[in-house]
Amino acid sequence: MAKNPRDNIITLPNPHLRQRSKKIGLITPEVRKLIASMEAAVKDWDKSREHEVTVAFAAVQIDKLYRVIIVRDDFEHKTPARYSALINPVVVKVEGDIERDYEGCLSIQHIYGHVPRHNKVRIKALDINGKEVRVKAEGFLARVLQHEIDHMNGRLFIDHIKDDPQAFFKLKSDGHLEQLDYEKDVRDNRLLW
Repeated sequence: MAKNPRDNIITLPNPHLRQRSKKIGLITPEVRKLIASMEAAVKDWDKSREHEVTVAFAAVQIDKLYRVIIVRDDFEHKTPARYSALINPVVVKVEGDIERDYEGCLSIQHIYGHVPRHNKVRIKALDINGKEVRVKAEGFLARVLQHEIDHMNGRLFIDHIKDDPQAFFKLKSDGHLEQLDYEKDVRDNRLLW
C-alpha cells in the first residue's frame, strides 16, 4: 500500500490507462471501498497542489479497471471537497456545439490540452445506492463527464488533440499555462502514446 493515497494514482505510460474498464454488477462493500479510495487519492493529491484542483476521477486512475467515476460537487471551491459517485456511466446523447477548452489529467503529469468537446451531454448511471440517475450536463460539467467516461474506454484527452500542434500546454509554477513546443516536447514523446 502506498504511503500517501495520491501515490496510488497511475500515470502514462502505464498500459492500464489504455484498457476498457469493466461494468459493475452489484454495488458491494468493495465498490464502496473503491469509491472511498478514489476520494482519498484525489483529496491527498489536491493538498500537494497550489494551482490545481481535482474535479473528477476514474477508478482506472488508481489501477482499478471498473466503470466508476467520482465528480466534485462544487467546482468553484477547493474545500470542502465532496464527491458524487457515478457507477457504469454511459453517454446517452451528445448535443450542442463543439467547444474547445483546457483540460488536465492526474494521469498525464504536467501537460494540459486545449480539447474540443460537445458542450451538452446526457448521461445515465447508477448512484452509490444502485439507483438510476440521469444527468443533463452543459458547459464545464459536460466536458468533465466526457473526459471521465473516455477514461473508462481507454481514451485520454491527448487522443483528441494528438495532431494539433497548438493544443498542448504545461502548467508553470505561477499557475499559468505555457504552450509546449510540439516537435520537441510532444510529437515523439513515447510516454504520451
